[in-house]
Amino acid sequence: MARKAPRIPLPKDWPSHVKTGILHVISLAQVALTAARARTKKRGVVARLRAKVEEQAGEISLLWVELALKDLRMGRVKPRRRPHYRGTERLRILELKAARGWSRGWSKAQAAEHLLLRPATIAEWTKRLDEDGADALVHTPEPINRFPDFVRHIVMRLKVLCPTMGKKRIAQTLARAGLALGVSTVARMLKERVPEDPEPQENNGDKESEAATKNGAPVQASEPNNVWQIDLTLVPTAAGFWVPWLPHSILQLWPFTWRVACVVDQYSRRVMGFAVFKKEPKSVDVRTFLGRVVKRHGAPKYIISDKGGQFACDAYKAWCDRNGIGPRYASAESIRGTAVIERFFLSLKTEWLRRILVPLNRNPLCHDLSSYLNWFAQHRPHQGLEGRTPQEVYDGVALIESATLIAKKIPRTELVVRFYGGRRQLPIVELRRAA
Repeated sequence: MARKAPRIPLPKDWPSHVKTGILHVISLAQVALTAARARTKKRGVVARLRAKVEEQAGEISLLWVELALKDLRMGRVKPRRRPHYRGTERLRILELKAARGWSRGWSKAQAAEHLLLRPATIAEWTKRLDEDGADALVHTPEPINRFPDFVRHIVMRLKVLCPTMGKKRIAQTLARAGLALGVSTVARMLKERVPEDPEPQENNGDKESEAATKNGAPVQASEPNNVWQIDLTLVPTAAGFWVPWLPHSILQLWPFTWRVACVVDQYSRRVMGFAVFKKEPKSVDVRTFLGRVVKRHGAPKYIISDKGGQFACDAYKAWCDRNGIGPRYASAESIRGTAVIERFFLSLKTEWLRRILVPLNRNPLCHDLSSYLNWFAQHRPHQGLEGRTPQEVYDGVALIESATLIAKKIPRTELVVRFYGGRRQLPIVELRRAA
């Protein structure tokens, strides 16, 4: 015979307090989480970052709930009775569609579903994008003071589409596209609508990078292909930078990490070549890699490195003598000697390797590295080079002195953001004159 579940006596007015109790429980949970995160922020960097990630994940979840509630309310209204989007709002929707990569036919339905529209409506807006005049279906905001407001729209949309760009990077990118703006002007425009995060200070290396020579005099690069810097860095793979056995053990070799060696031209910051190794390379491996780079670009006058085992041995010095290269070593007390290549490794990891899954196979990794290096050389403005790209400095292209696109004389200009090789981490910014 089955036993009956025990009946728990509840207060007579229990149903009337259930809703209030739910709200009190949620409020207490939020207070407890806030207190826990506050204690966590006093600990190490990893703990603070984890607390920040959890806090942002919770905020994103709440925003999704808000959007779902608004969609439910708007969904009850018949499509014909819903308020129409304005022309500027239609442009923002198309910009959002482009930023999310909804550019193919099948994704029009996805965009329409998110924005409570019909796919035919978005297709119609796209067809009529180039219309001009007051009756245009899609148009940019009508400015009061044309130059500041028009440029402000471009700056703010670029910040939304490429949020990792700081104020100086935005100014240099727009200058390359043909619109000259001051860094302070960009910062003022961003503060008006978009909160500006504190920009990490980028030390792209001094114009005259130092290296300790035998007599203590620094080596200065006077032209491209005159002074190179070489170094190695660890790149964790998708398998991780750790192993589960033997706690606190780290295997710094494949399949957990790759060793990537790069040669950077000190004058132009252009990467002359790279090599990928499964484990710590020997001196003969580094010399073989340098031989390929020298054969492709010619021998420099000096090569600066640290005092690692691959570079401080007699075999490496003999190889440099045979090729007419002066080996130079950075001082152990200062990192300024290899500042250029160390800054490049920081950009490589923050802008690229930490945003992708590093493959376990050598060929896909080499392809990914080549994509970033080509974009870095041809399309990324360098603050240490006054906004020019490494390839422009290497080829001797002069700095853009004035903007070829004057916003006061052009009523409409489109901000075009393409992505190198279809990778959203590698933006290419252009300004296109609208019809």
